[in-house]
Amino acid sequence: MQHNIMMDLRSFLKKSIDKARVGFLESLEKIRGYSDLTIKSYDESIQEALKHIEITQEENHILINLMPYRIKIAHLNPKTISKKLSAIRSFCKYLNDTDFKVLLRADDSIKVAKTLPKPIAHKHIMEALEHAGSQEHLVVVMLYTLGLRISELASLKLEDISEEWIRVLGKGNKQRDIPLIASTKKLIDEYLSANNPKRFLFEKNREKLSENSLRYTVTKVFKKVALKVTPHQLRHSYATALLSNSARISDVSELLGHSSMATTQIYTKLGSVLKQQNYNKAHPLCSEDR
Repeated sequence: MQHNIMMDLRSFLKKSIDKARVGFLESLEKIRGYSDLTIKSYDESIQEALKHIEITQEENHILINLMPYRIKIAHLNPKTISKKLSAIRSFCKYLNDTDFKVLLRADDSIKVAKTLPKPIAHKHIMEALEHAGSQEHLVVVMLYTLGLRISELASLKLEDISEEWIRVLGKGNKQRDIPLIASTKKLIDEYLSANNPKRFLFEKNREKLSENSLRYTVTKVFKKVALKVTPHQLRHSYATALLSNSARISDVSELLGHSSMATTQIYTKLGSVLKQQNYNKAHPLCSEDR
């Protein structure tokens, strides 16, 4: 009988926590301003974890043991595991900020090797643009000359576009202003004249065009020149181009909407790698060693 009581308690706790999951996902959207894709990823990780974690009531708190779940996902690569655990930690923080008192067990961090972003060379971007239609051309240019996240581009309203600046609502509902170069503004004006959107820059049936549609647009453009390119790589290209041409890292960090300058510093490491590669190609003694 004691066993049945414990089983009923665990079932009740899991149901209560699963119910709180809905509120957590709403907070990601309304308070943190996360994209639909990010929210979906968080939700999948949490629901997956709830099937495997052990939940028990101990004195005045709920103990969540992650070990069974960690064993379940141990075959995945470290970066994927780290993302899943990060989603669960964020959820547990939310629980602690509400009516739950939660302690995590087996919550050791995963060491993930830092990977450098892979920017696309300017010449390849220009080559792809030669094969792009009007909307495709503007989508690629907006990502490349403004360094936008795909979610920011999808949500860009006409009222946020002025002659020389674009106001962007980024992660955490933080606003930032990005300089709008004349050639990009000309493309926008031509696009507006031809398509007459009402509220958002990119629309379909008077609703904003989805992030997936914009991603597909980028993929399609670069596929024509035999390249596999994501929108985020164009954001990397924007940041790398600025830093390679002596822009201050603090300015680039602000333009990208990074919450910490440490996030931006990865691009300076990329610059060092490129310099080393160019040196190896250019110096005569390096060529003799090959």
